[in-house]
Amino acid sequence: MTASFKPAPADKSALEEGTELTPRFDANGLITAVVTDSRDNAVLMLAHMNDEALRLTIDTGVAHYWSRSRKALWKKGETSGNLQMVDEIRIDCDQDAILLKVRVSGADATCHTGRRSCFFRKVTVKDGDIRLEIDSEPLFDPAKVYTGH
Repeated sequence: MTASFKPAPADKSALEEGTELTPRFDANGLITAVVTDSRDNAVLMLAHMNDEALRLTIDTGVAHYWSRSRKALWKKGETSGNLQMVDEIRIDCDQDAILLKVRVSGADATCHTGRRSCFFRKVTVKDGDIRLEIDSEPLFDPAKVYTGH
């Protein structure tokens, strides 16, 4: 079955309280996707989806995204083996952001740096100096996984 999206309703109440999935893609045809681990709700990444990526995610149960930098559809984990198996999809109140709750296969790493989460750096301030503090180590070696990239 291929997912089918209807246009967003003109009626705000139908958009916010209705049961039709009518994602509101931005001017570039994208919708923001927040990705969390379905086991512990850790935030793993933030990405974007176009219509095709959202349809494929719903149809296959595997997370797909749109890469703004490569301008290409992207099946998360296809190269690294760390596929994101979707347990739940949620959409926010005005249907312009998606939340995916996933289980990550392989090394259980989402970030291309080899870490579990793309949010592995914390902003710190010490004596007026703003820095980034790294709080996790890679779970795999990206140089070995992403050859030829």
